[in-house]
Amino acid sequence: MLPKGSFILGGAASGKSAWAENHILSSGLNPIYLATGRVEDDEIKNRVKVHKDRRDARWHTIEEPLDLGPVLEKLTPQTPVLIDCATMWLSNQMMEEADLAAATTRLLTALESCAAPWVIVSNEVGHGIVPENRLARQFREAQGRLNIALAAQADLAVMVVAGLPQVLKGPLE
Repeated sequence: MLPKGSFILGGAASGKSAWAENHILSSGLNPIYLATGRVEDDEIKNRVKVHKDRRDARWHTIEEPLDLGPVLEKLTPQTPVLIDCATMWLSNQMMEEADLAAATTRLLTALESCAAPWVIVSNEVGHGIVPENRLARQFREAQGRLNIALAAQADLAVMVVAGLPQVLKGPLE
């Protein structure tokens, strides 16, 4: 059985998305894949293809780069949702010059009121060097704050390193 909320964190290419997919499939239910990425170049197109190729017919994909609330409010307890990923969602918000505090509050409220179990994937961006430019530093700080808020709201928080889950919070069933 899935917890109400699961937060899956990891570095780039850590295996976090694949682990999150298997975690949500363990429920035996047919999940929603809520994709937040925007396909704007060939690199992202290829990454999206890898993710899509990994998923089978049990998955229903919805693409929404900014406003996740309307999708989350329509879900039932029998329709778990995997949001992949908070990092792309935050990047999209910043590119739109959105009010990050307001957008984060809307996201957290939508997750809290969502009837479905949710799993959200995010990148840990704070383990590297201090970025050289202002925008990258702002992004790193905003991602750190978002990750803290998501981890606080989740019942289960897992850090995936080299494809292996390291439980940070809650029971891993």
